[in-house]
Amino acid sequence: MFKLLKYAKRYRFFALISPVLMIGEVIFELLIPQVMADIVETINGISVSGNKEEAVSTIIMLGVKMLGLAVCSLFCGASAAITASFAGMGFGAEIRNALIRKVQTFSFSNIDRFSTASLITRTTTDVTTVQNTFLMLIRGLFRAPIMLVVALTICIKKSAEVSSVFAVSLPIMIIALAIAGPIALKRFRAMLKMFDEFNASIQENFANIRVVKSFVRSSHEKKKFKKANDDLMNAAIYAEKIIILGEPALMLLMFLTILSILVISTKAIAEQTLAVGEFTAIFTYIMQILMSFLFTILMLAQLFMSEASAKRIHEVLKEEPDIKDPENPIESVSDGSIEFKDVSFAYAKGKDVLDGISFKIESGEMVGIMGATGSAKSSLVQLIPRLYDVDGGEVLVAGKNVKSYSLEALRESVSMVLQKNVLFSGTIAENLRWGNENATDEELKRACRIADADSFVEAFPDGYNTDLGQGGVNVSGGQKQRLCIARAILKKPKILILDDSTSAVDTATDARIREGLRKEIPDTTKIIIAQRISSVSDCDKIVLLEGGKINDIGTHDELIERNEIYRDIFNSQQKGSADFDLQGGAV
Repeated sequence: MFKLLKYAKRYRFFALISPVLMIGEVIFELLIPQVMADIVETINGISVSGNKEEAVSTIIMLGVKMLGLAVCSLFCGASAAITASFAGMGFGAEIRNALIRKVQTFSFSNIDRFSTASLITRTTTDVTTVQNTFLMLIRGLFRAPIMLVVALTICIKKSAEVSSVFAVSLPIMIIALAIAGPIALKRFRAMLKMFDEFNASIQENFANIRVVKSFVRSSHEKKKFKKANDDLMNAAIYAEKIIILGEPALMLLMFLTILSILVISTKAIAEQTLAVGEFTAIFTYIMQILMSFLFTILMLAQLFMSEASAKRIHEVLKEEPDIKDPENPIESVSDGSIEFKDVSFAYAKGKDVLDGISFKIESGEMVGIMGATGSAKSSLVQLIPRLYDVDGGEVLVAGKNVKSYSLEALRESVSMVLQKNVLFSGTIAENLRWGNENATDEELKRACRIADADSFVEAFPDGYNTDLGQGGVNVSGGQKQRLCIARAILKKPKILILDDSTSAVDTATDARIREGLRKEIPDTTKIIIAQRISSVSDCDKIVLLEGGKINDIGTHDELIERNEIYRDIFNSQQKGSADFDLQGGAV
């Protein structure tokens, strides 16, 4: 928790002034019981002195004084609450900003260590818990202990006999808290893990609601959600059980303390060793002591709860990106030539996904990459923009090792259209400008013409101002792919990578896209990963992968002639050449 306090630096004025105001509130509040005692003693003295007018005048004066103290206490308390809110909310906002900034620096391997649902929980639930704890601390860290110590000191001074009850009750409460605290912390950590699973269930369900409905699996998803929800509820109850059981026990101990004090005080009043007015003040101080101690316990309980959240937040913030800029990086990429030199790569140690990969691509070439599912085609191209780093060998771009470039310069020169096409909420134009935020309308249209997307975009009533909805729900799979290709083209990259990015379009559209790429951006190196041979048959060369190794490299004709695997793929696909795909049915 305390490691996160540096994110409150911007709001340190509010964080510091709030406790000061709280101390002012405590001082004024502690003066009120003594004024009340003076009023009671004045009232009791009327029967002795018989001077009612003087007594009434004194009571009015004391009443005004008590009202003034109450107003001052209220002003300090309200001001402290306002400044604490500024500090607390600002603290939470700074942590969320830090988390988002940190995640943006992660490589794919860093992101793989945290699930999406876990990152969401840490940015929302965990930050809110820590924020609320910080707010409680700056409001009560000084107030409750000061109120407790000062009120207890006054009580002892007024009546050591009455105050002796606390010598028994307070240690019992402290010992119980010391035992229960670590147990509660462990349970709250387990509960937060259940929050991750719960959020994962919701995210998966909502993101794939169309699949759920198309397979009529609503009942299954309801049962799965109920299980996740019940597991979270049970984990929360288990974590809260100590507090649930502890609160009644604590209240019982407090009532026994009050009862003991009343018995002792009654005896002292009867023996005339304690004045009624003094008892009034003592009893008020006693309630302040107990309330302050109760608040301190609640504050510590909240601290135990937030410690688990703070640790999870700190895990993300302390995570070091696996891929960083080198010292004195190269800030520009001169051309789109690529060379793999004896490259090996593994997601997990001891199990290579790529092994001994060596080949060269000249700038401006169109290269196809084929292979069976799991042959590491996507893994291969992700090494070019350093989404992952090689474990052995090196990848060169424009004759320089990719590790010598700044990440921004390298990734600005490479456009990737991933297997999973992602569009964002907003219009078509807004999505396309992810490739180039300053692109003109004419540049948008040109990119769409190259990607064969202009015809369906202009067919929409609002054209490029058509709202796509969240995730591009208003367009088909093939249309989404073409918009993603157009977005990548707008970036004007040196290298364009299409990772199975035309799988949802028919072969005629696929051919028009490749023709547009070849004619309109001839100087850009184009890498096409595909399952259909028709998608790569006109490439300058085709790299055939098998089991993470290069099986063969050549043109379509060369591979047909000499490579049995490629020939078998070609023959199997030719048998279905008259199907809907070749007739141009998909949009």
